[in-house]
Amino acid sequence: MAQFSVNSTRFDPYKNFKFRLKWDGNYVAGISKVSPLKRTTEVIEHRSGGDPSTPYKAPGMTKYEPITLERGVTHDVTFEQWANKVWNHGASLGAEVSLKDFRKDMILEVYNEAGQLVLAYKIYRAWVSEFQAMPELDANGNAVAIQMLTLENEGWERDYDVGEPTEPSFDEPAA
Repeated sequence: MAQFSVNSTRFDPYKNFKFRLKWDGNYVAGISKVSPLKRTTEVIEHRSGGDPSTPYKAPGMTKYEPITLERGVTHDVTFEQWANKVWNHGASLGAEVSLKDFRKDMILEVYNEAGQLVLAYKIYRAWVSEFQAMPELDANGNAVAIQMLTLENEGWERDYDVGEPTEPSFDEPAA
């Protein structure tokens, strides 16, 4: 079976460096790294006394791993504002958490080398469990300052409405 049904001559899998993340209907600027989308289903083993020595295995509870986002520090306050909805230092008693809107649904989009959308994942009910406003600062270093969000989530799924696009060829005129 071909790996790509529309672009049958394509051999290489998609690269991991063209992606965008959207929440609240807007793309979030400057995200440079997203951790893997990972889920784990616990294994429940059981065996009756008269069964052979090998237990039966059944799926148990499924857990979704936290997702980490990284981006360079700028004047965009999107990360910090979301983190403050979970815990806002200095807020009045009882107002530290914004119970109404601290969770967000998100869409993670992956693009091919030509900038065409090829995959999308819907991430459900994410919220900030860790926020790193600034990295370690080093006067002798030579690096970009990175902010980080760790997001707990209640699941994700692939958006199967996003199909494989027809990839352009240099032989074809641009549309």
